[in-house]
Order: sequence, then C-alpha cells, then structure tokens
Amino acid sequence: MMGSGVQEQRASLTQGEVLPCASSSTSESLKQTRSVLNSLFSGALAGAVAKTAVAPLDRTKIIFQVSSARFSAKEAYRLIYRTYRKDGFFSLWRGNSATMVRVIPYAAIQFCAHEQYKRLLGGYYGFQGKALPPIQRFLAGSLAGTTAAMLTYPLDMVRARMAVTPKEMYSNILHVFVRISREEGLKTLYRGFTPTLLGVVPYAGLSFFTYETLKKLHAERSGRAQPYSYERLAFGACAGLIGQSASYPLDVVRRRMQTAGVTGHTYGTIISTMKEIVSEEGVIRGLYKGLSMNWVKGPIAVGISFTTFDLTQILLRKLHQMGHTSR
Repeated sequence: MMGSGVQEQRASLTQGEVLPCASSSTSESLKQTRSVLNSLFSGALAGAVAKTAVAPLDRTKIIFQVSSARFSAKEAYRLIYRTYRKDGFFSLWRGNSATMVRVIPYAAIQFCAHEQYKRLLGGYYGFQGKALPPIQRFLAGSLAGTTAAMLTYPLDMVRARMAVTPKEMYSNILHVFVRISREEGLKTLYRGFTPTLLGVVPYAGLSFFTYETLKKLHAERSGRAQPYSYERLAFGACAGLIGQSASYPLDVVRRRMQTAGVTGHTYGTIISTMKEIVSEEGVIRGLYKGLSMNWVKGPIAVGISFTTFDLTQILLRKLHQMGHTSR
C-alpha cells in the first residue's frame, strides 16, 4: 500500500513535470509562427507602400540605365513630362503591377528572413534578445537580401522589361514570361542574376546594418527604446543612401543584362558588360548613371519601407495584446 502510494506520487510528479514542458513548447512554437506571419505581412506592406511612392522615379531611372542617353536632372524631368503628356498620368506607373508582383514577396521574404537570421545568429553567438554585434548585424542583412533575391529574381527581370518597352510589346506580366521563354529561352529569366547577388550583399547588408546601428545608437543616447516615426524615416533614408551608393554599378550592369534582348545589345559577362559601358560612356556617366536620382528616390523608398515595417510590427503586437487581454 505504502509502495503503491509512493509510485502514484512519483507518477503524479512525473506527469506534473512533463505537462507544463509540453505546454511551454507549444506556446513557444505558436509564438514563433505568429512572429513569422507578422514579419511576412509587415514586410509585404512595407515593400508595396515604398515602391508605389517612388514608382515614377524608379521607371525613369531604369530607362536611363539601359540606354546610352546622357543622364541629368533636367533630362529626367523632360522624360517624365513627355511620358505624362503622351500616355497620361498613370503611365508613369507603367510596370508597377509587375513591381508589386515582385516587391511584395521580395520584401516579405527579406524582412522576415532578416528577423529569423537575427534570431539564429543571436542564439548562436549568445546575443539572444540583444542588439547583434556589427559583423553579425551586416551578415543578417546580407543573408536576408540574398535569400529574397534568389527566390524572386525572374519577377525582377519581367519588371525591367515592362519598364523599358512600349505597351504593344508586352501586354501583361504573363505575356512577358511567355515571350521571353519562347523567343530567348528560360535561362534568360535569370540573366543578370550574378551581378544581382554581388550587388545585394553590400546593399542589403549595409542597409539593414545602418538602420539597426542608428536605432541602437539612438536608444543609447536618448534613453527611448522606440524612435519617433520621423526618426525612423531619417534612419531609413541614411540606410538607403549608403546601401544603394555602394552597390549602384552592379545595379546598372544587371539592368543592361536583363534588357539586352530588347535593346539590341549582347552583353555576356559582368566584366565584359562593365568594360563596354565604360568604353562607350565612361565610369561616372556609365556605371553611375542615374545615381543622383537614386539619392532622391532611394532614401525616400528605404525610409518609408523600414518605417512601415516597424510601425506595422508594433501595431500587430498591440492588437494581439488587446485580443489576449480581452479574453
């Protein structure tokens, strides 16, 4: 009797110890799933809002990047004005539907991947829940950009083609895929992919690194855990300026390789494309063509993107807490 009582007590203790463990594991799993879904939604919204805001400038920049015409602010303005007069106001957003098809999954994957890489690297190096050291901060951004680029590249190719061709050539996104596959082969959908990867490492790495670093410095100096919205915009603008300036020549090379099939050029490798651009147009006017427009467009887009992501994340967390406390 006494022995069976002890056994029962042991059994109940064992059960008592195991059940909270299983419950804790389930709770942690649900929390992680919710975090991933929140990051995906916030990233998608951030990308859509930012890109739509600067779409006319983005389209104008691509047109100059893929042509040998000399870039200037005056010529950019003339191009925008001529497009508006000839095809109407909404023609300035031509190709934006293709941009959205690409940028929504791209931004969702990039921001979500960045959160996960931060968590993984933080756990690995013993910085879980704290700001990562500089190298890990850069690495998390680079890995996030690389992951997103690999999964969404063909959509970027389609968007570039739609931006530089007349409406009669490609009627919609699906038509671009079909024509490229039939006339130029499926490999063409990944033309320019190598310079994209080489460019995305410094771009995404420096962008996320700069934004996270500025937020960390701000928290240390001001004593406020969360910056104001205008401060987030400023931090994002700095991040965009640094990231895009560092990777810009590779962006020009990528655009030339993507649109070679419709511009009459035959660009082969990254080096040969760079040499051809430099020999025909020079270093600054060729490889950095349109950079001054990027200094206007880039900081605005990246600032809006980071700010939208952060504020959406905060809003979703508050909504979850409100729903949790009202139960």
